[in-house]
Amino acid sequence: MSPRSTERSEPVSPSKFAHVVLRTKRFPELLAWWRTLLQPATVFENDFIAFLTYDDEHHRLAIARMPGLEEPPDRSVGVDHIAYTYGSLGDLLHTYERLKSGGIEPYWCINHGPTTSMYFRDPDGNQVELQHDNFSTAQELDEFFSGGAFARNPVGVEYDPEKLLGKYQAGVPLDELVRQGSA
Repeated sequence: MSPRSTERSEPVSPSKFAHVVLRTKRFPELLAWWRTLLQPATVFENDFIAFLTYDDEHHRLAIARMPGLEEPPDRSVGVDHIAYTYGSLGDLLHTYERLKSGGIEPYWCINHGPTTSMYFRDPDGNQVELQHDNFSTAQELDEFFSGGAFARNPVGVEYDPEKLLGKYQAGVPLDELVRQGSA
């Protein structure tokens, strides 16, 4: 056997983000909601837990049934939201239409500058952000951050998803649609 070393000269970061586990006492409702949202494959499911994925990871989301849980108080500490990025603005808007037709609508739509985002709540109140990256390169994003616009408004500009959808379908150029305040 050859000896191995764990010493490194540079910091070591994780190679990827693996998964999130949600605990719930509303197992069937939560599972149905997340299946509608992500359209994942089910890797494993029983009466206690379900493992879901939408890519090559063995699971990106697990939902665990835990009877007897208490509801968290409003405005308590913890994870604020989970975010998922779509590959195009069209994919985000298609997902918005699909979810809306199934009764799932965003409670907040905002162009943060770096992203065009829609926020949803699952049956347990967990917040989920579906987003599209507004800049195609890291250099464009760096220019946005260093240009002062983000410092002046680090939250963003709210938008109407129906207006954005209409403009998208009308063929308005993508660079205009992702600009803050254009939708």
